[in-house]
Amino acid sequence: MPGPGRRRQSAVQHPAPLDLAPLDPSDLDSSEDSVAQPVPVNVVAFDPVLEAGTKSTLFACPEVLLTPPDGAPRVVVMTVDQVGHPELDVLRTIREAPHRPDVVLVAAELAPGGALHAIAAGARGLLRRREADAARLSRAVLAAARGDCTLPPDLLDLLLKHSGAPGRDGDPTAAPWAAAGLTDRERSVLRMVADGHETSEIAQRLCYSPRTVTTVVHDITQRFRLRNRAHAVAYALRTGLL
Repeated sequence: MPGPGRRRQSAVQHPAPLDLAPLDPSDLDSSEDSVAQPVPVNVVAFDPVLEAGTKSTLFACPEVLLTPPDGAPRVVVMTVDQVGHPELDVLRTIREAPHRPDVVLVAAELAPGGALHAIAAGARGLLRRREADAARLSRAVLAAARGDCTLPPDLLDLLLKHSGAPGRDGDPTAAPWAAAGLTDRERSVLRMVADGHETSEIAQRLCYSPRTVTTVVHDITQRFRLRNRAHAVAYALRTGLL
């Protein structure tokens, strides 16, 4: 029976093909070619048992490559019991590393308030631990590597219901959002982006062309001077416009 090292070698040599829809370059932090190879991933957890379990799940995903603790991962999967001040501090520290990895946060429970704080701290993906099987976790990791933001659908609905008035937290960047708002089409597209759907999926479900979807996202990021899709989703949630 092959050892763990041999299994990892096989996964790296024969990655599963990815079906990635082409996106406008302005919507991406990096080129699509960079996610055609296995994404370097590291795992951070407060509990060694959670860390081992998360690594075991990722080990079954040929699209990702586990890196050593002192490596430079593209994405960090952070597994926690709750989303509190210590966890958010660690999340911010990870995001401030020199190579600025993206973070997928896996928590036992995700309340709307904690989810919003995690997104504001820089999380690119949120998953509940009971839902973080190999397929969902790898999907969230790949989305984060592309600069996309993923949320569980029911959590997104809760965030939409509980988000307050624009600018309630005194965020000076909230004013442009409040003044201009979002059209129904922009809101629909951003909701599906937040749920992790590809451009082609959004176009099919909303009966738009892929070019229209790309243009909508591009217009939003340019209008409000945002960096990418994830930045647009995070700010729209924080200001109550989604």
